[in-house]
Amino acid sequence: MDGPVAGSEERPARRAARAGYEPAGRDETRRANRAWWDGESRTYLAEHGDFLGADRLVWCPEGLDEDDAGLLGDVDGLQVVEVGCGAGQGTRWATQRGARAVGVDLSAGMLARSRGLDARTGTTAPVLQADAGALPLPDGWADVALTAYGALPFVADAGAVLAEVARVLCPGGRFVAATTHPVRWAFPDDPGPGGLTADRSYFDRTPYTEHAADGTLLYAEHHRTLGDWVRLVHTAGMVLEDLVEPPWPEQNRSVWGGWSPLRGALLPGTAVLVCSR
Repeated sequence: MDGPVAGSEERPARRAARAGYEPAGRDETRRANRAWWDGESRTYLAEHGDFLGADRLVWCPEGLDEDDAGLLGDVDGLQVVEVGCGAGQGTRWATQRGARAVGVDLSAGMLARSRGLDARTGTTAPVLQADAGALPLPDGWADVALTAYGALPFVADAGAVLAEVARVLCPGGRFVAATTHPVRWAFPDDPGPGGLTADRSYFDRTPYTEHAADGTLLYAEHHRTLGDWVRLVHTAGMVLEDLVEPPWPEQNRSVWGGWSPLRGALLPGTAVLVCSR
């Protein structure tokens, strides 16, 4: 699930009989989101592939590029894991810069798209299909872990994912994670003026869900406050070194779901957690 995306902000409900805010457990969230990304992988890249590129590491809809931001540092010679790698852009980016990199994603559909980008770029991004809460890597394997809107918004238990990241990181290892800024949860998913007035509580952690007519969960996206993220990082045994809130660049005229120049000038859209083990 690589690259910036948020379910309710990304698109209207496509197959859902009902959409709103309802509880969603860990297993049903995993099943629903795996199926959703399998089915939407082609459409997602068709819509956003030009913005994300094939071998760039773009952290967010604001367009923050790792080559400019330098949040990971020099990865040459390091072991890198991309959690929720989607089509493997971040893994490919790290591989091209001398890292021994691997991407992990739950969706077979997104990993199929990654193989297509391998062929297009001539750079193979090694990938594994697995749950972000059970990374198939040894303890202390990675020097660097990253996720760019991958996995964290789409799991019911973010603490389990962060604990796994901490497990596979070596002491002193670095973890950088970009996700939807929690403030966005209080505002409608509207890139225009309608998205500038809060209409729900920032403190309401009920996930956004979409259900089929028979009640089957089709999609779920989970909300945590900034305080929740700080506590989750600490509980996992990591230190939050920095919290980056990228401003909207004047030159970026793109509209991406609920992200837009209008909203970006007034509200934060992305939070980037920069952590160490």
